[in-house]
Amino acid sequence: MKLLAFAASSSSKSINKQLAAYAASQVAGADVEILDINDYEMPLFSQDREEELGQPEQAQKFFAKLGEADAIIISFAEHNGSYTAAYKNLFDWTSRIDMKVFQNKPMVMLATSPGPGGAATVLAAAAGSAPYFAADVRATLSIPSFFDNFDMETQALRNPELQSALLEALSNLK
Repeated sequence: MKLLAFAASSSSKSINKQLAAYAASQVAGADVEILDINDYEMPLFSQDREEELGQPEQAQKFFAKLGEADAIIISFAEHNGSYTAAYKNLFDWTSRIDMKVFQNKPMVMLATSPGPGGAATVLAAAAGSAPYFAADVRATLSIPSFFDNFDMETQALRNPELQSALLEALSNLK
């Protein structure tokens, strides 16, 4: 299985990138590719810019990466209860190539934050809208209080209940 994982965050210290990478490492036998959305940075989307630029190469490459995968893991960072500006911009540009952004790929959507909310608000928004963009969301999981539940040294979940929930979510990708 070709498994694509990324964080919907542009932070170089993204806890969501750590979570996405860890989750992907838990899928036995998968050929994992971890994307960094910073590699797909583009001007802010607008109809005027689209008329001027067409479909930027970065959006085309991102769409192709999604299409090449057999399954996708996304971990969402939450900024003020919503998507990060970097992810939303990438998504907006990519959706102009094809509204079926996720190309019917099986997905697990994750989210985490330092606080007890675990970015659950953005995760709910992402999961709720995903079917409109051809995502086959198999499971979602919010990890609250990241630094209490994730061992930064070993890069692994230390909470056995959350580890079990993560493995259950990931089992749906097969």
